[in-house]
Amino acid sequence: MKAAFTLLALLVVSSGYFVNESFAEVSENQAFLLEGSGFAVTEEIIKISEIDIGLSSQKQSGSTINFLTEDGFITLNDKEFLISNLDGKFLREGKYIRINGEIESSSGFDTSISFFGRLVEESKDASIYGFTGRITTSDDTYKVIYTTKLSSLSKIDIITTESKTSDDSAIHILLYSSVQKTADDITPGVNSAIHLRFFSQDRISIEPGASITIVNDDLVSHSILSGKENSDRYIQYTADGRISTGEILPGESTTITFDDAGFYRLYDPDYQWMGIVAYVFPASDSLTFGKGQNLGN
Repeated sequence: MKAAFTLLALLVVSSGYFVNESFAEVSENQAFLLEGSGFAVTEEIIKISEIDIGLSSQKQSGSTINFLTEDGFITLNDKEFLISNLDGKFLREGKYIRINGEIESSSGFDTSISFFGRLVEESKDASIYGFTGRITTSDDTYKVIYTTKLSSLSKIDIITTESKTSDDSAIHILLYSSVQKTADDITPGVNSAIHLRFFSQDRISIEPGASITIVNDDLVSHSILSGKENSDRYIQYTADGRISTGEILPGESTTITFDDAGFYRLYDPDYQWMGIVAYVFPASDSLTFGKGQNLGN
């Protein structure tokens, strides 16, 4: 057991040295998703673990950028821990990530984490990190190893409630989304782009008071709710009541206004493979989200 975990850890940690000139493109006042999976190990057992965190970068000091965790979860097999009271830093302008603090189970704040991530590879869309560290529960301490993807959320220019929305603020439900296909799957060459979440944009960041227009280009009706994402593959979301569009007929559109700052996960309750992540926060030199608010849950 020890030898196997040590080998896995060495592979992930050492892989960073092959790209030691690479840096993740992180800067102040950005919204990110950190998603990945791996293993949590003790002397006796191995558990599958997942991590899914929404975070926002703060003001830069030297080569370090602090960030706040706003929403998300960590799992150990089928047990879910909500994100709360976590501190994080991008080190050396994103080459490393450190995360420490508490996560909340159904019985309270009885679990802590300490993770250190090293940049492995990056593209224009996302960066891959290898993480090692510990999850300490009331019963045991797990050594963890993750492979994760850090992706930024596309910025939509603010459209205030006093003005009309523009084409730049429109997000389209793609044709054939209801059957988990793209237009190219139905008629090759029609649409060669692959959209895994079946929207023209599925990760956005905007300011409070901004609006987006959802346009239904599919052949069936859709509706959009906001909610908390679950680790359950069959019931992926639980509605939180903040956003509810009602039925959007084929060819029709509706407008959503985000009045409050926070982290929004938008989804179609009838087709839960369809989702949008919206990070709503003011454009400023220093964000003021409160720690541990667990926004979006």
